[in-house]
Amino acid sequence: MELVDVPMARMDYVIPAASPDGSHAAWYSDTRSPDGGGTIRSASVHMGRRDGEPFFHCHGQWDVAGEGLKMGHLLPFDAEVAKPVEVAAIGLSGAILEVANDAETNFRLFAPVPRAPVSAGEAGGKAVLATVRPNGDICEQIEEICKEHGIGDARVVGLGSLIGADYEDGTHVTSYATEVMILDGRVSTGDAGPRARLDIALVGMDGGISQGVLVHGANPVCVTFELLILA
Repeated sequence: MELVDVPMARMDYVIPAASPDGSHAAWYSDTRSPDGGGTIRSASVHMGRRDGEPFFHCHGQWDVAGEGLKMGHLLPFDAEVAKPVEVAAIGLSGAILEVANDAETNFRLFAPVPRAPVSAGEAGGKAVLATVRPNGDICEQIEEICKEHGIGDARVVGLGSLIGADYEDGTHVTSYATEVMILDGRVSTGDAGPRARLDIALVGMDGGISQGVLVHGANPVCVTFELLILA
């Protein structure tokens, strides 16, 4: 789902932080609970299941009274919309995101799991639901997924974390853990095969927000990155 200008009665969130011990590469800050909620200006939400129940993963930017624009990871059970809203959403048949234990990162993370299509006769475009492991460059990993599944031109939506960031305008983010959402993701086909271009927004461990187009080949995944690639 894509959230735009959604008023929130409650909007508890966290940003990335250093791990309190050696069991994780990074962790979360103390919970931030703005008085009176706020307004989500833009956010990406991935719906799925955890322990058999509905669950979501959300990264976004929001206006907080007296604080201005903030960004972070919205807490699923500590968020409440102020009124009913309509949102844009993409439905996927044939797979679902399911929270599972991940031995590599020692987190419980969303992972794609195959499931029976809703309707064999239902028309729709081709899509790939994927999660990317740590340390690989996010653009190059998207390109490998596209090659594996025979995808050329595509739209990419998703959210995750990066180890810092390098933007095409020369800006560099030093925070070794970030929370990221893709604002505009595209894959185009050239002579060398698929080429990914990601315009993203992120928040670092200091709460600083940045935005821009990622340098190809210079932005490794920190913990995970959840992707929906739409051909």
